Amino acid sequence: MIRRDAASTLARLAKGFPILAITGPRQAGKTTLAKAVFIGKPYVTLENPDEREFAQNDPKRFLARFPQGAILDEVQRTPQLLSWLQGWVDERKVMGDFVLTGSAQFDLIESITQTLAGRVARVELLPLSAGELAEAEKLPAALTQMLIQGSYPALYDRQISPQDWFSNYIATYVERDVRQLIAVRDLGLFQTFVKMCAARTGQLLNLASLGADCGISAVTAKQWLTVLETSYVITLLRPHHRNYGKRLVKSPKLYFLDSGLAAWLMGIRDAQTLETHAGRGALFETWVVSELYKQRLNAGQPLDLYFWRDSAGNEVDLIIETARGLQPLEIKSGSTYAADWAHGLRKWQALAGSECLEPALVYGGEMSFAREGLKVWSWKDVAQSIRETTIG
Repeated sequence: MIRRDAASTLARLAKGFPILAITGPRQAGKTTLAKAVFIGKPYVTLENPDEREFAQNDPKRFLARFPQGAILDEVQRTPQLLSWLQGWVDERKVMGDFVLTGSAQFDLIESITQTLAGRVARVELLPLSAGELAEAEKLPAALTQMLIQGSYPALYDRQISPQDWFSNYIATYVERDVRQLIAVRDLGLFQTFVKMCAARTGQLLNLASLGADCGISAVTAKQWLTVLETSYVITLLRPHHRNYGKRLVKSPKLYFLDSGLAAWLMGIRDAQTLETHAGRGALFETWVVSELYKQRLNAGQPLDLYFWRDSAGNEVDLIIETARGLQPLEIKSGSTYAADWAHGLRKWQALAGSECLEPALVYGGEMSFAREGLKVWSWKDVAQSIRETTIG
């Protein structure tokens, strides 16, 4: 098993909360993480029809089977169980008693908010980070392979190609999660919508254009985007709220949370295609943004990630709010550093003044270095560099 950074956060939270909830996309490793941290706790999946029926029809006896607590998988399938769980943990007052996992974030979090407020701590688990892969000596040697393969654990512990795995993953996701979240009459149209979103990863969101390209209204496009966001397929990065006297764009940027999934949806199947593909830069940016998300979620920190773009087109890909100040980060997929890459960073640094920390740039090259007050990070070093700069 690949060691997960979120394990220490989960263990820490278990000392102060009776219930832990692990949410995240399908196949991100939630169950594996729960079993690794809470060794010896009984494991029950509520995908099992017999267990689900037992929990629905006789929740009191169902919970009484677990005097030492348990790991309850896919708990969003039986939301009524949470009301009984509330009384159970209130009476027992045991920290780290029950561990809940679920893929459908909206259903699970809505139930938790209503019934378990103050009793539950949540850890959001995304697929493997670059740091976790590097520690396990499984980080792909080439950037193109990293972008195409993505970070889902199954692609690193099984003999299966990304093409075979992603095709089945999307089919399962659409047939199960999407049907649970909304009533989509035409699943084929929804799959087309997902592909159109992948083609826009790393771009400003334009709901009217996205809807028109898919033959749906902007209202439907917004609803479907919410489904993708709540099931951890995409995220919307918001513009930074301070304008420094400049007119700023107000639209968020759309990013997939796994570059491999986005690449597969874009029809990119091999490194040769990716090298010359128009979406290569956007996929690299997608990968770096997802790494920032993983670092902060794994550490149990708020995301506090933004981008900056003014009406003149000046832009910084990421603004990270930290306790020490604002960390600007530019992302370039090229393998050879060019001085003009720092133009947006310098522009924003002048506006932000003392609030700005030393600017940084991630690129597709092999060497990390410093140049004229700028930290330049190789993609291979991005995990450790981000950790030291924004968390450590």
